[in-house]
Amino acid sequence: MTHSYDYDLFVIGAGSGGVRAARVAGNLGARVGIAEERYFGGTCVNVGCIPKKLFVYASHFAEDFLAARGYGWDVAAQGFDWSTLLANKDREISRLNNVYEQLLSGAQVHIHQARATLTGPNEVDVGGRRVSARHILIATGGWPVVPEIPGRELAITSNEVFALPELPRRIVIVGGGYIAVEFAGIFHGLGVETTLIYRGPLFLRGFDDDIRRFLAEEMTKRGVDIRFELNVASMSKDNDDIRCALTDGSELLADQVLFATGRRPLSDGLNLGDVGVETDAAGAIKVDEQYVTSVPSILAIGDVTNRVQLTPVALAEGMFVARKLFAPPARTVDYDYIPTAVFSQPDIATVGFTEREARQRFASVDVYRSAFTPLRETLTRSNHKTLMKMIVDRDSDKVVGIHMAGPEAGEIIQGMAVAMRAGATKAIFDSTIGIHPTAAEEFVTMRTPVKD
Repeated sequence: MTHSYDYDLFVIGAGSGGVRAARVAGNLGARVGIAEERYFGGTCVNVGCIPKKLFVYASHFAEDFLAARGYGWDVAAQGFDWSTLLANKDREISRLNNVYEQLLSGAQVHIHQARATLTGPNEVDVGGRRVSARHILIATGGWPVVPEIPGRELAITSNEVFALPELPRRIVIVGGGYIAVEFAGIFHGLGVETTLIYRGPLFLRGFDDDIRRFLAEEMTKRGVDIRFELNVASMSKDNDDIRCALTDGSELLADQVLFATGRRPLSDGLNLGDVGVETDAAGAIKVDEQYVTSVPSILAIGDVTNRVQLTPVALAEGMFVARKLFAPPARTVDYDYIPTAVFSQPDIATVGFTEREARQRFASVDVYRSAFTPLRETLTRSNHKTLMKMIVDRDSDKVVGIHMAGPEAGEIIQGMAVAMRAGATKAIFDSTIGIHPTAAEEFVTMRTPVKD
């Protein structure tokens, strides 16, 4: 018995993963539909990595102007205009939205600018109209969460932070993940009095402990007020100010309070339960290693599955799904040695195991560590440092972890990730000639492990 469907693949969500899956499937000759109720490009393009990195660039100039004096430049910053940054950012995001739409159209993907919900294992309601599909892919992403505390409506999240009508004079940022840490650097760099509050003893849980401690020290040196083992208990309006009552009994006044305390999978309202698609306690859609849900015709990728929340991972998953369905066999996504960067100030980047993880996983490890003043800083009055760290499995001599905090860490670690995925040993690093003078050469000149 054969079924006639409107589409071979219907994708719910036109973010990074959904667009990639739809576009590849369309180019492979499949009949593809996609539904998006907000904006093309999803979190990353609109309220995530792209605008955030543009803001990071903007925030570096104050420090660059100061450093320029040490190199003989008589540079005076004439002030910063928030509205210009916002307008230029909006123009670039709008351009990218159009690029995503054109990519879909070019692959003959039928675009529905409407909300989509499941009405059956092979059926979707799109803006009040029912369509059928042989396969349905859910790629709806995630959404910021603000805890249930009194006054929570006064807080903003990373969704609103990119469109603030004016730059605050004082901001309180709550959270200990990469979003909180990055925005602390951004606002401080733009001249905002910045306080970062985190309930734990040290932020960036899951990263290497040396890097976490080093970053906290460097951010404090730069002037960010970091307060660990503290939280906001409640917020209230005080004329034009927001009054934050903290868990130690003290108070803080701010113009804005940004909560970056986590994200949840955006799976509500999809009608998953009625169709039989299983989710976990956090609302993440459960999938197998091929991204198939508990309903065989329905798949899910990206942040809505709450596994590795990184844009390039969603892209790889989308590519796999399209190829698996319409041009098998497909190469599965390998989650080992995924490099990642945090665009904090200074940047941090990492690939492989932390020292703690490596000591648990391998019989014995060697750790190489180097902290130094980058050459650029030697003529400035700053005391900024860079930290580099390498972890080696002693038995195989393989490099199993690389971590860096310092300028352009992300650019440097990308190449290190290629070497590690190729199985590079410490001997190969040692035999590689460095590019001098660069910070990156430190990774091929570390010779003496630190004592256990």
